[in-house]
Formats: sequence, C-alpha cells, structure tokens
Amino acid sequence: NVVSEVFVISAIKESDLILKAMRAGVKEFIHLPLDEAELKNALQEFKKRMKLRVPVKDQKLERTGRIINLMGAKGGVGTTTLAVNLAMTLAGKKEAGSVALVDLNMVFGEIPLFLSITPAYHWGQIVENINRLDNTFLLNVMTPLKSGVRVLPSTSHLNGHPPLTPQIMDRILATMKKTFDFIIVDAGQTLDGPTLKTIEMAEKTFLITLLNLPCLHNTNNLLKSLSSVGAAQKEQVKLVANRYLKNNDIALAEAEERVQSEIFWTIPNDYKTTMSAINRGKPLFEIAPKAKITKKIDGLVETLLHGERKIKKKSWFFSKK
Repeated sequence: NVVSEVFVISAIKESDLILKAMRAGVKEFIHLPLDEAELKNALQEFKKRMKLRVPVKDQKLERTGRIINLMGAKGGVGTTTLAVNLAMTLAGKKEAGSVALVDLNMVFGEIPLFLSITPAYHWGQIVENINRLDNTFLLNVMTPLKSGVRVLPSTSHLNGHPPLTPQIMDRILATMKKTFDFIIVDAGQTLDGPTLKTIEMAEKTFLITLLNLPCLHNTNNLLKSLSSVGAAQKEQVKLVANRYLKNNDIALAEAEERVQSEIFWTIPNDYKTTMSAINRGKPLFEIAPKAKITKKIDGLVETLLHGERKIKKKSWFFSKK
C-alpha cells in the first residue's frame, strides 16, 4: 500500500516541533485532546487534496479566490469588526465556499481577540519559510475555526522575523487565491508596500470611514493617494460609512461631496451590541441575529455573492437612510 499523507496527533504544542514535522512532510498536526471540529476540518482538507490528484482531464478549473480588502481611513473606525463579521457571515453562506481571514496589522492585530482564539502560528512562520510555501503549508499555519474560516493572524509584536515585502505578499495572496474562494484582508490603516500590493490584487477594497470631518479629510487624501499611485481603479474602491446615524451632523450627501465619491454602504451605530460581540469573542450574528447592524453586514455580503446591481434594486439593504 502507498501512503498518501501523514497526519500527526500529539499533546505537545511547541511551535518548533510542529514546524519540524511540517518540514518533514507531515500534512496535518492535530493537538490532543482531539477537537471534533479540528479533526473534521483536517479530513475535509485531505479530501480536497485528493480531488486535486485526479487526472488533469477530469479536474475542474483551478480555484481563483476573490480577495476582499478592508482598510480604515484612520485608526479606530471599526475595520477589524467589519472584517471579522464579513468573513464569518460569508462562511455561513453555502454558495460562498471556503473563506480565509487575514490580519495585516503587523503589530496591533486584534483578530484573535475578536474571535476568542489563541493561534499557534502567525505571519512570521510563512515569511521565514516562504520558499516552501504551498497550499498544504499555508493551511497548516492558518488557524481553523468551527465555522470553517481559516485565520492568518499578525505577529502582534516585533520579534525579529524577516519583513513582509510586496513580493512576499504577492506570493502569499497568489497561493491563497488557489486555496480559498474568498480571502478577507484586514489591512488596518497603513499604506505601505504590502498593503498597496494587496489593494492591487484585490477585487474590491472597502474603505471604512466615519461621517466626521477628520475622517472624511483622511478618506479624501487616501482616495487621491490610491489614484496617484495607480494601486486600484476607482470602481474597485468602495466607501463604507461605519457607525452611521440618520441624524448625523454631516449628512451622506455632504460627505460624498467632500470626498468626491459615492458612499457605497452604511453600517448603523450600535455600540452596545458590537462591544458585546467583541468582548465575548463571537460574531454579531450569534449575539444579535435580528439587529440592524447584523442585517446590514449580511446585505454587504450579499453584494459580494450576488452582485451590486441586484442588491441595489432589491430592498432596504442598500438604503442610505
């Protein structure tokens, strides 16, 4: 009999040992005590890899995942909240397929806190082993959730790993596109080389803003910067007004005039519900499935799955009021 793949099951969780096993060709490293969801995900990924080994004439077209990038006009506008809930909501839709959630906030990444997880790996392990990156290595480094989402967290602190460059970013995202159907990126608010490469490769960038003068000023500058460096076409960048209130001092029409762009979507202000979800490490649809904020995020997901025109014509989901 031919051994197709090797799985290792161990109570030892030391990252050095796990990396050595992966370098030796181990496909899955499963921790004890066994977690049913983790084991199920490992077997599902094994099944996917087996399908890729059928003769070329019998294979389906190669997966080309869709990168959806989220970045903030400034810090504290809710980019991570929207990225986490966008990914988790997508994962609950059968037609979405596989979903990855990527944290580009290299020092201040908070995605693990928002999901109440303790990842074993982060960006650093990929950057250090970039020459052996393939979909198997990628899946082993990313943290699997019960929802099916795979998370690639940031390093959270400066720890001597090689820097993330645009070239490395290109290779990682290209591998992700072959591995996942949707890649949701939390790019924070930094316009560095890796972020610009992400914007360039993304199908859409949701630029998160608030309806106040400092944030709209930053939004206008960011849009001009993206245009000047040619990082994205204008139609690829969609403005999302977070924490929206109907009686805001600055109306939507005035905000659009200030930034010379349409505000594509609004997310209502619901501090209590949002903080409850963050503090409990759960997505909004688990905490408050009927809340307006939950429904608006679901509506934003629908635009990704079924197209913008259909949703715009459809119902109250696209209402700016």
